[in-house]
Amino acid sequence: MPAPWQICCDKKSRTKNAKAEMDNMAETSEKMQMKKEITLLNGVSLIVGNMIGSGIFVSPRGVLMYSASYGLSLVIWALGGIFSLFGALCYVELGTSILKSGGSYAYILEAFGAFVAFIRLWSSLLIIEPTTQAVIAITFANYIVQPIFPHCEPPYDAVRLIAAACICSLTFINCVNVKWGTRVQDIFTYAKVMALILVISVGLYKIGKGETENLRAPFEGSATSPGMIALALYSALFSYSGWDTLNYVTEEMQNPERNLPLSIAISMPIVAIIYLLTNIAYYVVLDMSALLTSDAVAVTFGGETLSHAKWIIPIVVAMSCYSGLNSSIIAASRLFYVGAREGHLPVSLSLIHIKRFTPVPALLFNGLMTLLYLLVEDVFLLINYYCFNYWLFVGLSIAGLIYLRYTQPHRPRPVKLSLFFPIVYCLCSLFLVIVPLYSDTINSLIGVGIALSGIPAYYLGVHLPAEKRPKCLLWLSATTTKYVQMLFYCALSDLDIDMEPTAAKSK
Repeated sequence: MPAPWQICCDKKSRTKNAKAEMDNMAETSEKMQMKKEITLLNGVSLIVGNMIGSGIFVSPRGVLMYSASYGLSLVIWALGGIFSLFGALCYVELGTSILKSGGSYAYILEAFGAFVAFIRLWSSLLIIEPTTQAVIAITFANYIVQPIFPHCEPPYDAVRLIAAACICSLTFINCVNVKWGTRVQDIFTYAKVMALILVISVGLYKIGKGETENLRAPFEGSATSPGMIALALYSALFSYSGWDTLNYVTEEMQNPERNLPLSIAISMPIVAIIYLLTNIAYYVVLDMSALLTSDAVAVTFGGETLSHAKWIIPIVVAMSCYSGLNSSIIAASRLFYVGAREGHLPVSLSLIHIKRFTPVPALLFNGLMTLLYLLVEDVFLLINYYCFNYWLFVGLSIAGLIYLRYTQPHRPRPVKLSLFFPIVYCLCSLFLVIVPLYSDTINSLIGVGIALSGIPAYYLGVHLPAEKRPKCLLWLSATTTKYVQMLFYCALSDLDIDMEPTAAKSK
């Protein structure tokens, strides 16, 4: 059976110019595929940059609000770091045994098949990726304009236009060159880490001076209700999300069997230590009422301690958002690229630029989806819809590790964990799926509905044989791919071309 959606990348649809270009490519030793340009340092920057977003600067109060004491909140932050480390270790095994980009989508596809993987992809396409990126871009814009409007709400249109400019600039950078995107990531990640080191240094200086009144009875008034502690842990784990970023670009890593485990091993302790020390610094300087009422904890902290240098904090928050958005764009575009390559999205999204070797159509599609979500007035509300889906699919991908151990026992595994780690993580993921169902039932059910809305799309675009699909759908796919190839100077990668004979044989 022909690859689904793959209708027009045959000889008839290739222009003479495109064919000549492909002949020229064949004469050289250079392959038509994305280059392995992501180094160990780039990998660390991608993970740290995505994990440390704006949250630690803006609102680390969720954990404190539910735990009700400084001491218990720090314990919760530590537990969140350990739990996330378990998940990251599981992704090390998955990422080194399944050398495909696409993260959890690729692992679910390998373990549980096309349908479950498609629903995961559909959820990301419709709600998870564009909503996350739109929220980060709006937060970036708010902090950019804050110095101009210090005492009033910034204009709605100005914030949205700046957010759109942020998305467009990063999409352009990543279309031009993978190295440009990783350099932006490196620079802005260094900047945010340096800013957090500044916050931590101020806190340690205060502790050294003996200003520890807020920490004298750290566990006084701690929450004892399992429900409240569960919500506190849930908030902490959400702040640690992003440790799977590098698994979305595995195919572009240099020596992934070595650099993927090392990147995760370096990044996870860095983030956990920074989170713990930053919160201690906040707790030393600000009392609980100030922390719980502040809309931007780091800005309040800067106002209390940095005097004339307090303007640094809003700029650093904006830079942190820019870095987080960049890593999210890199990961999401590869997700859509791999989804199209597997036949779950239109084949036009699996094309790469002939000279720059970047997934231009997937990047532009991701940017367009995010820009559309900027038109939603209360886009922050949409975050509530995908918490259930996010943890469900992360848990499923790690359950796939256990499943593959029994169904494919002889698969090469450069890193092989004890089953203790995936089993514990799956049990905790079950808890993370139940929490939003219990605490936010309506929004969780809406998220489930959004995921299940992919069933008709799967039936029409993937399950049905090509000859039985609606003619208008085939024509649209063929026409889109033809013009995308011509407009963006793109072609199928060598991996896609190599897969065509396999599909023909299976027929």
